[in-house]
Amino acid sequence: MDWLSSEIWIAIRLTFTLAFVTTVLLLVVGTPLAWKLARSRGRWTDIATAVVAMPLVLPPTVLGFYLLLALGPGGPGGWIAGLWGARTLAFTFEGLVIGSVVYSLPFVVQPIRNAFEAMGERPMEVAATLRASPTRAFWTVALPLARPGFLTGAVLGFAHTVGEFGIVLMLGGNIPGTTRTLSVAIYDYVETSQWREANILAGGMAAFAFLVILATMAIDKRFRRSAP
Repeated sequence: MDWLSSEIWIAIRLTFTLAFVTTVLLLVVGTPLAWKLARSRGRWTDIATAVVAMPLVLPPTVLGFYLLLALGPGGPGGWIAGLWGARTLAFTFEGLVIGSVVYSLPFVVQPIRNAFEAMGERPMEVAATLRASPTRAFWTVALPLARPGFLTGAVLGFAHTVGEFGIVLMLGGNIPGTTRTLSVAIYDYVETSQWREANILAGGMAAFAFLVILATMAIDKRFRRSAP
């Protein structure tokens, strides 16, 4: 297809690179957070849960606006960027990663937390009677038992990042090769009345979303069959 130019391939590569990096960071950040939320009780746990879940109901433009302030020259992001001579983390790939991690956090934390809660207290108690330290029990008992939650969270986090638009546009703008993702490219095609191109890219995204749903259903069915 002659319309599938190099700039489109750049947008595709940028989108999936962003999704991969974000998913890895979400698993690193979300795992201890999900474990803490699953094992804790009380008012502060409810407050933390609400904060983590806020991106589910908060308009992307609102979240993107405050992230823009935080990562801009006048916020903490500007100070951090100054460490390597830059002025801001906004309108950069690194800024998109930070925004994507915040926006997709509940899609990863919640499945992992559910998996931790579903295993109950018994496996950790048994590990303790065998003189396993809490850290060793976490790595050798809790993580393997929670594997379905990790797989579901990784798939949902990756897919959600691929489809992001509001956060990307607010925080990254539309800089080719830096912040122009597939969702922004579709918006550009619609703005310039290039309907065929927009339809093909949108159709590809819809097919991707359908495959993601099938993947999560397959993960759920597989582990339900293997459950004792």
